[in-house]
Amino acid sequence: MKLLRLVPHGTTFKFVDKRYFAFAGSAVAVVASIILFFSTGLNYGIDFRGGTVLEIRTEGPADLETIRSVTGNLGLGDVQIQEFGSPDHVMIRVELQDTDAAKASSEEAPEAAGAEQAQQKVVAIISPAIDEATSGTIEYLRTEVVGPTVSGELVRTGIQAVVAAVLLMLFYIWFRFEWQFSLGAVVALTHDVILTIGIFAITRIEFNLSIIAAILTIVGYSMNDTVVVYDRVRENLRKYKKMPLKDLLDQSINDTLSRTTMTSVSTLLALGGLYIFGGEAIRGFTFAMMWGVVVGTYSSIFVAAPMLLLTDVKRDWSSEASKSVAPA
Repeated sequence: MKLLRLVPHGTTFKFVDKRYFAFAGSAVAVVASIILFFSTGLNYGIDFRGGTVLEIRTEGPADLETIRSVTGNLGLGDVQIQEFGSPDHVMIRVELQDTDAAKASSEEAPEAAGAEQAQQKVVAIISPAIDEATSGTIEYLRTEVVGPTVSGELVRTGIQAVVAAVLLMLFYIWFRFEWQFSLGAVVALTHDVILTIGIFAITRIEFNLSIIAAILTIVGYSMNDTVVVYDRVRENLRKYKKMPLKDLLDQSINDTLSRTTMTSVSTLLALGGLYIFGGEAIRGFTFAMMWGVVVGTYSSIFVAAPMLLLTDVKRDWSSEASKSVAPA
């Protein structure tokens, strides 16, 4: 077991002493993420922008330059071409086409009819052009379309899901602990969500529905890490009535440090395998999860716990609290 222990038993790191550096670094990162989000924006996927996605397979490695040149001259607007997992798989993204005429011509489900006809138009134009420009057989593996109404609704529901998750966590921690703990947990969760959005604004990795799922998972993971630390803080508040709060927080973090690092590293190992071998389809999700594990572990130690010192958490938690004297 000693060979597998990532952190020695009985560490005495002074984490809380570094709180001002951590707060300053986190504040800069959060502000930078917000600025990047509003200035640069995210590389929204088809789920949020609307449009048509085609996945094709070619005989042998695909000639991306030829496909890009052909599709760019078809009058379909913005067309993005990229290799998808292997050299013979190509992902073609086409911007949302005008569906007004198609919707007007349909009496039932006009939005669905318009999206369907827009998809048929894109496929009907792109398919023969690619077949003519490339040698060999082209196999069309997937065709998807998202209309403007659907994409706008997905944006709203995605935001609502993240906000609802954070608020529910706030009430959960408030019910289980006290408001000081709840405030620290929500600050840490908000910190993690904003930094995740910021890293996607920097890297320009496609932001789609799977990333929303990853953010919700990050919220749960970060909260789990935070609750582990908070549980030990509550135990020590009852046990050591005379210990200075700063020292008590340091001891609580050190008590749970081995568990926290082991959980984080084992999770990262699993996610690393998915990122390398899982293929392009889940790479964005896996990247978001890996980033979330890192920032979630950081925020539990350097944001959530030190916040208790700023809010002056109560010590009289229970009439059954032990009257143990703090160790020398």
